[in-house]
This record gives sequence, structure tokens and C-alpha cells, in this order.
Amino acid sequence: MPTQTLLAAATAVALGQGTAQSIPSVSATTTYHRVEIDGVGIFYREAGPRDAPTVLLLHGYPSSSRQWDPLLPLLADRYHLLAPDYPGFGQSDAPSPARYTYTFDTLAKTMEGLVARLGIERYTLFLQDYGGPVGFRMALAHPERVSALIVQNANAYAEGLGAKWQGIARYWADPAAHPEQLDAFTSLEGAKQRHLGTSPNPERYNPDTWADEYAILARPGEREIQAALLSDYRTNVASYPAWQAWMREHRLPTLVLWGRYDPSFIVPGAEAYLRDVPKAELHILDAGHFALDEATDEIARLTRDFLGRVETKALPSPAPR
Repeated sequence: MPTQTLLAAATAVALGQGTAQSIPSVSATTTYHRVEIDGVGIFYREAGPRDAPTVLLLHGYPSSSRQWDPLLPLLADRYHLLAPDYPGFGQSDAPSPARYTYTFDTLAKTMEGLVARLGIERYTLFLQDYGGPVGFRMALAHPERVSALIVQNANAYAEGLGAKWQGIARYWADPAAHPEQLDAFTSLEGAKQRHLGTSPNPERYNPDTWADEYAILARPGEREIQAALLSDYRTNVASYPAWQAWMREHRLPTLVLWGRYDPSFIVPGAEAYLRDVPKAELHILDAGHFALDEATDEIARLTRDFLGRVETKALPSPAPR
């Protein structure tokens, strides 16, 4: 029997036994799109059936929606996945700061414009790094749209800030006096170390990843874009109490996945989520800042299990007889 036929038969049996959550997709289901939001071209990846529950995946710095490539086909059999690039990142337009205001408020508004344009009324937020400040702003603005949170090294607590943030704080106070902070932030070595962190398994990391990210950072005008966002990051730290209060108020189903080898956002920041969402599921992974680099299968399994439980809880209770 051909391999494809065997696979289809095995999948059909598993589905009949009610174990669909353990069956990952093996199809190349991702498609690639561009739309214009308020005059800015926004690129996004999309996978899975559009009538399935939506997961909005918000990427980190200095990556793009490409960081989600390993995960998308492992979820797309059951979920509708939407992974955009922010302005200034990946394949989205990168207008000059004279044409587009590069703040996290504006990035969030652009992402809100995208989901509205696509008719997405409700979604799970999957947040990584910069995806945290973008996603939390979206959640505070429209809490009715958010059904659950998945957090992967997206910081929302002061104790999660690693030692490097002391230097960045000096940059916030006087950017002209500390150009070395921006130099390091936008460098090839910075992009590399953001992936490797302190991982004892550097052989698991594809060097093409940070080479491609640096190619974006090296584009004309990109330094000014990233300088504006680095400066505005202070507003995220100032917003931590508001985000924490929102989580306490709404107590949504929450999954926290944290790479322990991340020197930027350290493990106490993951543990702090349990203060505001005591029933959150917390998993400390043997991985770095971009945990999908090293723990793809584990993240896919934990995400599928979590989303499956969220779906079950969302089902209406049967009517009394």
C-alpha cells in the first residue's frame, strides 16, 4: 500500500477514536498574502481552515512571521493560523519614520486593522517577545476578541528583565550618549546571540536564521526604525502593571512556554505569570529566546493539548432533558 494511503488510513482510524489532537498535519498548508492597512502593505502567513478557531501569532525581534514556519503545519489540521509581519519587519512595508510612527501603540493598531480587514472576530493570542507588547495592547483595547493566551518568552514583569536591560535603560535616558546599545541591538552578533543565548546545544540552531534577520536589519532606513522602537520599549515596562491587572481581571486560559536559555527575558518573568493567573500552565523548556529553534515538537504538543482543552471548555453545556 502506498505511504500516502497508509498515512490517510492511520489518520482516519485515529480520528474515529477521538484522538485528533495528537495527529500533526503533514501538509504544506501555509499560504502567503499582502493587504494594505492604512496605506501600509502588510504581509501575513495563513494556514489551516478558515472556519476553525483562529490563533493569531505575533512575532518577536528581529524576526518576522517566518519564525512560526516550523509550527504552522503542526497545528494547521485543526486551527486557523494567522501570522503577520509588523511594519518594518519581514516582508511588510518599511515606511520611513516620517511616514509611519514606530511605536508599539501604532504596531498594535495596525495589527487590529489587519484582523478587522480579515473579519477575524475572536482569536487566541500567541505572543513571543515583541508580540507581547503588541498583543497585550490589542487585548486591552478589545478584550472580547481574546479567547486564550499563549506566551512564549514575552515578558510582562520587571523580574523577567535580564541584565542587558540595565544598559538599555541607560540608552533610554540618553540615546546620544549610548550609541553602543543600538549598535549591539541591530548587529549580526546581536541577532545570533538572541537565538543561541546560553543554550548548551548550539548545533541545533540554523545560522541562516540570524543571517536572514540581519539582512532585514541592514536595509537602508532600518536603523532609524529599530531605534524608534527600542526607545519606545520603555512604554512597555511602564505598562506592565496594566497588563497584569488585565490578566487578573479576565483570568483567561493561559499557557506559558519559556526557554530557560534566554538571557534577555529570564525565567522569573515566566514564573511571575502565576501571580496574576494562578491556573496558568507553565512549562520551562530546554530552549532559548526563540524556543521553536530547539523545541518545536514539544511546543507543538503542548499547544495542541492546551488548545484542545480550551475548545472543550468553550463548548456549550447540553440542554437539560
